[in-house]
Amino acid sequence: MRPLSLAVAAFSALAFAVWFSTGHSAALLLAVFAAVCAVTTFLSQPISTFLRILVGIFATEVIVFGGGALLGASPWWPEALAAYTVPETLGMTVAFFAILVFAISHIPVVRTVARIADRYFEAEGDTTARIWPFPAFRAPERKLALWMIVFLIVLNQAQVGINVRLSFFGRDWFNAIQTKDEAAFWSLLYTVFLFWVTIYIASAIVEIVVQAMLTIRWRRYLTNHYVSNWLDGAAHYRISLKGGAADNPDQRIAEDVNRFIDGGQVGSGVYSYSIILISTLSNLVSFSIILWGLSSDFKIPGTEIAVPGILFWVALIYSLIGTFITHLIGRALTRLSFLRQRYEADFRFSLARLREYSEQVALLKGETIERLGAMARFAKIYDNFVDLMRVRKKLTAFTAFYGQISPFIPYIVAAPFYFSGKIALGVLTQTAGAFGRVEAALNFFVTYYSSLAEFRAVLDRLSGFDQSIARAQALQKEKPLVFSGPPQGALGISGLSLSLPDGRALLAPSSITLAPREAVLLNGPSGSGKSTLFRAISGIWPLGDGRVEIPAGAKIMLLPQKPYIPIGSLRDAVTYPSAAADYSDESIRAALQNALLGGLAARLDEEDNWQQRLSGGEQQRLAVARAFLAKPDWLFLDEATASLDEASEAAIYKSLAGHLPEATIVSIGHRSTLAAFHKRRLEMTASADGAFTLAENKTAAAAAP
Repeated sequence: MRPLSLAVAAFSALAFAVWFSTGHSAALLLAVFAAVCAVTTFLSQPISTFLRILVGIFATEVIVFGGGALLGASPWWPEALAAYTVPETLGMTVAFFAILVFAISHIPVVRTVARIADRYFEAEGDTTARIWPFPAFRAPERKLALWMIVFLIVLNQAQVGINVRLSFFGRDWFNAIQTKDEAAFWSLLYTVFLFWVTIYIASAIVEIVVQAMLTIRWRRYLTNHYVSNWLDGAAHYRISLKGGAADNPDQRIAEDVNRFIDGGQVGSGVYSYSIILISTLSNLVSFSIILWGLSSDFKIPGTEIAVPGILFWVALIYSLIGTFITHLIGRALTRLSFLRQRYEADFRFSLARLREYSEQVALLKGETIERLGAMARFAKIYDNFVDLMRVRKKLTAFTAFYGQISPFIPYIVAAPFYFSGKIALGVLTQTAGAFGRVEAALNFFVTYYSSLAEFRAVLDRLSGFDQSIARAQALQKEKPLVFSGPPQGALGISGLSLSLPDGRALLAPSSITLAPREAVLLNGPSGSGKSTLFRAISGIWPLGDGRVEIPAGAKIMLLPQKPYIPIGSLRDAVTYPSAAADYSDESIRAALQNALLGGLAARLDEEDNWQQRLSGGEQQRLAVARAFLAKPDWLFLDEATASLDEASEAAIYKSLAGHLPEATIVSIGHRSTLAAFHKRRLEMTASADGAFTLAENKTAAAAAP
């Protein structure tokens, strides 16, 4: 940015020199705008990458368009091209845009938007792309994003220029109609209108293609970012410990990311708003200049009072009034839109959960209560919808009335001049068209108020999700539990205390040592913290203090009471969380056989919802099969055989001892029959303050097989 700022400053000095030598006031204004632009460009280095791209585009255009204007005003410009000089105001316009972008970069909500958008424009790594009809090529993702956004912005500006040219075509065409100049009528139609309209249509098609590629790549990158951060270091689990700090993360990733970028609708995401706002500002400046010039000597109807640029001031006052009233009516939309997305996600999640536990609901005959619960959640959607419609009804009534009046205002102001013969029909229509463009630009917030409110709700949800992930990751980094240990040896717990998310103490400071290949059984009342102790040892429970010493390089595996089984092939379910390709068919079948699931060995490639197809005992044995494949050094079983009958449980433990002889097995269980498979017993005993302490159970003699 700094070399670019120096280039803009050099151009500003050149414009000052031109003004000094010619006394041309436009050169002075251009020099001043360029000087301010040079300063803001120099100061733009710390701002958002996305916004810095916009500043860079506009600063470059200051030199290009400003230089073109100075060249057009110089004696070196050919007289034959006098009608094709760059307007002097164009360089000032893009300088103003650069200054404006720098200014709004300090607004908090813009910073939030830019912070999320920046992730794609700062992407690491290369990607493959193809521009038809050329072959595919590799390029850094961030550079491809930069090229696409620059191309789209410049293309959009060109489209504004075409609209300005067509505005003058309309003026000349209607003048030809009024004067019955048939030759001019057909010449303008074929040589001007068809030429520029063809270019505009072609540019619109190219814009759609490039925009589609930009938005889908942007969405892919942000989706990967959120999925990765949500899953990284078990952040998804730690977020859940806080009790809904970020509700429905699935919706925030699947829907809110899409809505943030573009949402598949015009004017519904950061890309659309950025392009639309640039287009709006370009239209505002370009057509304001036209409107000012057309109404420079208009008088207030019925009086002799002349107000320079009266139609511009009418459009400005009219739009400010409309924007203020629109905000008063629709300011509740942001909160209601936020709630709507939450209620919709809650309703979908409850139905998905009902589908997952359909068997349990059917066995308990819980359909009635489930229907009541589903409709109670839908009632929130209904009430929210009614509230939204109440606000939108008022907003639509005002904006519709407002929009119906707008087209007539320029005609009312300019009509007396037309009827008196002071202006031609073409000037009247151009005046009305320019007023419409300026008024539409000034009414940006009136036009997009509803979608802006929804976008703000999306922004709040993504920002809240970011904050929840950051808190979860900070909790992991700042957790007081210390994990360390020698390469070989025992697993030690020293002064370990654990607490619940609400701050209550669960495990009082306890110390214990688990020797290698020493089968240990952990008992204790329900709610005493046995499972939480296992979570702390595995590294996912962040709330506590003390030291956990795990042998360096040791492989730890924990089997919970209810295992997770992904939807897909049985092969994928057995090898989870490893890839199925990591194991041969023979090893997978052997693991199933060792886990007493030999009957499933012929169904490895069968895809199904195995979580529902398998019984509770079969699911637990499938989890044990994973242990046979993974071959952990330390295997923790958290009531991982509770759904099995005693004979099957005994067979599983014998199979574990026979096929994983080097593994240290630590179990949680309540059955007395488990004692036969463990040499040592630990007990969770209650303390006076309500917390529990981990200690040896010396009253029970361990029975080894």
